[in-house]
Amino acid sequence: MANDIETVAYDVVDRIAWVRFNRPDKRNAMSPTLNRAMMEVLDELEFRDDVGVLVLTGEGAAWTAGMDLKEYFRETEAEGLKGVRKSQRESYGWWRRLRWYQKPTIAMVNGWCFGGGYGPLFACDLAFAADEAKFGLSEINWGILPGGGATKVAVELLPFRKAMYHALLGEPIDGKTAAEWGLVNESLPLAGLKNRVIEVARVLLEKNSVALKATKDAVRRVGIMAYDEAEDYLVRAQEAANSFDNDGRKEGIRQFIDEKSYRPGLGAYDKDRQIR
Repeated sequence: MANDIETVAYDVVDRIAWVRFNRPDKRNAMSPTLNRAMMEVLDELEFRDDVGVLVLTGEGAAWTAGMDLKEYFRETEAEGLKGVRKSQRESYGWWRRLRWYQKPTIAMVNGWCFGGGYGPLFACDLAFAADEAKFGLSEINWGILPGGGATKVAVELLPFRKAMYHALLGEPIDGKTAAEWGLVNESLPLAGLKNRVIEVARVLLEKNSVALKATKDAVRRVGIMAYDEAEDYLVRAQEAANSFDNDGRKEGIRQFIDEKSYRPGLGAYDKDRQIR
């Protein structure tokens, strides 16, 4: 199934939703139109039974070159504060939605990832890049600070000195360096990027979906908590997850203890089987 909503395209294959920035002639720069379309696509896919993992990538040679300087800045600023705030809400809104998405998400960075692109990059749970990809906070080169959450993303994902260097110099880095610095999980040649993402997505599809959602939320939440607060949150999160899928948890324990049919350290239990 393939769909195009103006500047965003997607198709679903084997329970993987491939969502694409679709402005290749503009290096997939994000515009107000694209931001609105992306929210529609996320709405459409989030609770579909035939979607287990969402992959965000780009058409053509770019992932996204960041914000469209003409449409996002100049044209919205011409509308005054009302236009600026509206465009900000639309962009930050879908990045926020993606951070807490119901399904696991993977950024497949096939090319340019600049500036505002760091928002959706951080919003995805996992990120894989092509060696040939380029990452950069280029805002300093045209006289502004890295906004749109990009400064926060750099500080979250990079050591302090690297974050400062990255933001102040405005120099691009390649996929290999992005992986070494921690912006992405892995970097590999572009020719093998999609196969690696499919491999990871298939592993995620084998996991319990309730546990996946609880775990991804927990990892994002506990980072800013003191240990005791995190401990309490995780206890409550597990209790909440049990209320949604207590049978799944018991089935996993049964297969391990009673059947000895799998080893938790080596793989997932068979979630398609029911408790007898």
